[in-house]
Amino acid sequence: MSTIVYIRPDKHFDAAQEQLQLINSYAISNNIDIDDEFIDQISQNKRLSERTHVTEYFQSRKDSTLLIYDVWVLSTNIEDLAQMFTCMLKNEYNIHIIKQSVIISHQSSVMLVLGLIDQLRQVMQSESKRVIGRPKGSKSNSKFDKYINEIILFINDKKSVSEMARLLGVSRSSLKDYIDSRELKQVAVGSLLPKVSQNAEQEVIDTIACPK
Repeated sequence: MSTIVYIRPDKHFDAAQEQLQLINSYAISNNIDIDDEFIDQISQNKRLSERTHVTEYFQSRKDSTLLIYDVWVLSTNIEDLAQMFTCMLKNEYNIHIIKQSVIISHQSSVMLVLGLIDQLRQVMQSESKRVIGRPKGSKSNSKFDKYINEIILFINDKKSVSEMARLLGVSRSSLKDYIDSRELKQVAVGSLLPKVSQNAEQEVIDTIACPK
């Protein structure tokens, strides 16, 4: 079974770098080795029928573990999200959703899956979704982003910033600024992760809002 990361930026939510930061921290904390990363820069606001590069990718990796930051990464369209969940679970995916601290598989409670879908429905219907989503002052892209996995491994190996800079062939001062601004030392030890609740699944279910 391979482990893959899927990241899809959305202007109303979190940037790719912020998603990758927490996913890396989660993987390190749970001793998960990542085999592939798919950063999808193309499909914002497109329906699933237009995202063939995504559907083909997931269909070619059946029986995989998938790490995503939140459910909106798969789609912000409720119909498409339901279809993606259905097909992935049919194809034996285990989906780790970092923000909610839950894992869904074909054995999961249907209420958990419905709860995740309903959470997105509520966010998309809320006029305050811009406040809930991408935080003000999100980090812009950096030339060091392509080295992030290597930097985290270097930090775990207790390498100094000077040694890291020499291995990467970059400026020490610029690299130090990047590590500090991205909080990569905290990422490396998993301290940026949301606090995991013992009742995470039930808390998702409890957020389901029924018509009054």
